[in-house]
Amino acid sequence: MTDTGQPWLIVGLGNPGPEYASHRHNVGFMVADLLAERMGARFKAHKARAQVVEGRIGAPGPGSRRVVVAKPMSFMNLSGGPTTALRDFYKVPAGHVVVVHDELDIDYGTLRLKLGGGDNGHNGLKSITKSLGPDYHRVRFGIGRPPGRMQVADFVLKDFSSAERKELDYFVDRAADAVESLVTDGLERAQSAYNS
Repeated sequence: MTDTGQPWLIVGLGNPGPEYASHRHNVGFMVADLLAERMGARFKAHKARAQVVEGRIGAPGPGSRRVVVAKPMSFMNLSGGPTTALRDFYKVPAGHVVVVHDELDIDYGTLRLKLGGGDNGHNGLKSITKSLGPDYHRVRFGIGRPPGRMQVADFVLKDFSSAERKELDYFVDRAADAVESLVTDGLERAQSAYNS
């Protein structure tokens, strides 16, 4: 893939505020935080109701890509507004938007990368699709289904279990690798490497 110089927008989904920070629903924020850390950059407030970091990912030289990593500060079900505002502000082409989110229908820690598709009842995706249309990349981070009769809303707004937390850093690290691969190598190569 040649770098056209056009930026990529990587949006990690979550809810703002310390009370939500370690919830399953906030795994997109966790991946965004790690990507920012890898770039050696700090999030700054943006007028689009988001925290953003600008930088490059990939090997130095022609293989690196200009990216904007963002965490919408609007709460999950209103993620579309900040995402669209950032896309417009940074003049990001349609095929250069990547959304990182939790996914109930995949086992914990499993990743699936894809382009387009439905929202599967995910309120963050629903909001983004309503604003952008469905044709953006998704990095789906499996969180599994709630146990027993627990409601989905309660499950996603709970911390990872102690057993899950033992592997969480590894899985977040792998998801950040997958995002970098998607941006630098393209969807097909990233899928063959990370769609476990």
